[in-house]
Amino acid sequence: MIRTAGRGWLRRSATVPRPAGRLVCFPHAGGSAASYAVFGPLLPPRTELAVVQYPGRGDRFAEPFEDDVRRMAAAVSAELLALEPAPLTLFGHSLGALVAYETALLLQQNDVPLARLAVSASPPPRLAGGGDTHLRDDDELWKIVCGFGGVEPEIAADEDLRGVLLPILRSDVRANELYEPPGDPNALDCPVRCYHGIGDPLIDESQLPEWAEVSTGPFALQRRPGGHFHIYAEPGVLIGDILDAAAPRRAVS
Repeated sequence: MIRTAGRGWLRRSATVPRPAGRLVCFPHAGGSAASYAVFGPLLPPRTELAVVQYPGRGDRFAEPFEDDVRRMAAAVSAELLALEPAPLTLFGHSLGALVAYETALLLQQNDVPLARLAVSASPPPRLAGGGDTHLRDDDELWKIVCGFGGVEPEIAADEDLRGVLLPILRSDVRANELYEPPGDPNALDCPVRCYHGIGDPLIDESQLPEWAEVSTGPFALQRRPGGHFHIYAEPGVLIGDILDAAAPRRAVS
């Protein structure tokens, strides 16, 4: 169970004394800490789950949105630096992949080693950003988002829920579309794993191997069934792969 008491950016599972590892998860656009609730029971023993809670949703509903990826990463990295040290694995899905990458850069600048960076459903930083979806009117934005497959039909038809979700989605889509990669970042030195949902209409699969360029460490690209929201298809298998430390080659599968 994820604790939601208090403010701040991280929602941690029941505290694991002297954790052997910590999996930090970054939600997709429109997502919240609850998006990763299914991950908690699937983690290995002594592995702590820490999920990012973006402002404007969940227990941070009354807070103003944040639509700058680097500011998000700065806030998350500051909280991670304050925690008891443990091997860190960062996993970000869609918008969360960019926030996770920027967080990884900041942690490395502070001499915090990463076990690995895992990213999903996002183009590599150099090719990310751009687009005007966040400028569309409410009806068109809602239609586009529902077309991604992440909104249940009963939610899509609920006018009250739409009114709550649309401002959140618009802010997150803006953050994604206005993202600009670092001009000349230092390469990470951790393994990188990239996940692609087969049939994801939002991602050009041919671009994904470029994620290898963000690090001098080993790289692997995995294809999974489930489209853009493949993370909910056999999540136990996904978690097992994310946390597997063995990544001996820069391979694409």
